[in-house]
Amino acid sequence: MGGCVASPSSEPHSAPAESIFAANAAWEVAVISLLIGILYGGILVGLVADWMNDPNYSHGFLVPLFSGFLVWRSRGALSRLPVRPSWWGLPAIVMSLCVLVVGKLGAEFFLMRSSLVLLLASLVLYFCGWRWLRALLFPLAFLFLMIPIPAIVYAQITLPLQIHASRMASWLLALSGVPVLREGNIIQLPAMTLEVAEACSGIRSLISLIALAVIYGYFLEPSVWRRLVLVAAAVPIAIAANALRIMGTGLLVQFWSPDAGTGFFHVFSGWLIFVLAMLMLFAFHAALRAVTSRRSNA
Repeated sequence: MGGCVASPSSEPHSAPAESIFAANAAWEVAVISLLIGILYGGILVGLVADWMNDPNYSHGFLVPLFSGFLVWRSRGALSRLPVRPSWWGLPAIVMSLCVLVVGKLGAEFFLMRSSLVLLLASLVLYFCGWRWLRALLFPLAFLFLMIPIPAIVYAQITLPLQIHASRMASWLLALSGVPVLREGNIIQLPAMTLEVAEACSGIRSLISLIALAVIYGYFLEPSVWRRLVLVAAAVPIAIAANALRIMGTGLLVQFWSPDAGTGFFHVFSGWLIFVLAMLMLFAFHAALRAVTSRRSNA
């Protein structure tokens, strides 16, 4: 961030002056990186541990890599932007640190981790200015997808997903000719009873598919509004795909073996359905582009 700091002199730089300026900028980056490491080292270690241990956020490793790639890809355009440091970045930095303190006092990991993203944005504003912040807004905002959502929000999301998935799966099983009795998230079949547990709510595929939709839309869809439609479509697609997974499990349990509801088959079906959800997202995108191009040519 410090490399964006403009020299106060308006005169052309000589080679020694440029070397001194580059050295000062390097020291600024080093000092800021050290302070961030001191403040957020433990927080980042815990975040990476969540990525490794929580299947819902295994895509977290991809998020900072993609954001870094976006910054690297824009390096030419960024180098042409004027550097106009803004003092508005200073209160933004203070606010970001206040979010960190509040998160630590309340033991709220989401706030502590979010404060790092807010701090990075504030440093860009302080050292480089508003135009740099606007140019880097998307890769910075994308970093929020690497942060696990708060537990209270997670609980509010998973229960409705469980109910919706159970309802859709029961309806699909009934269409397939299987007698079904559903009570909440419990699906009773003649062969055995299936429980759509929290882990089977579809939240894992939902979060991962949203991140994938953002990346996919960025590379393959030039229209901003169609990118937003793709991200929005990831939600019903993930719910429908999870319902198909539960229906498939019910069919295997009913017509093959009750063991299909647990163990390897259960885990494998999760990966298989996520691939299906991706294919559904790609198909939706193709249909969306076909419809919009037909209307534009009409």
